[in-house]
Amino acid sequence: MGSFSIWHWLIVLVIVMLVFGTKKLRNIGTDLGGAVKGFKDGMKTPEEAEEKKEQIQSAAASTEKTVDVQAKDLNK
Repeated sequence: MGSFSIWHWLIVLVIVMLVFGTKKLRNIGTDLGGAVKGFKDGMKTPEEAEEKKEQIQSAAASTEKTVDVQAKDLNK
């Protein structure tokens, strides 16, 4: 009686989905993920935050220099 099987959890999941709907659950997950990311960013020291900001800026600058080309097969 103290342990739940996978079937119990599946039934609970179906009931929760019926009550709240998938869209609301997806929004809750997105909000929770954003909160965790914000918490992690808040726990970083100012030096780490500055380094990450510089990395993001350098990555953005390198993508601006990227040239998109299309390869063609010359053997046809």
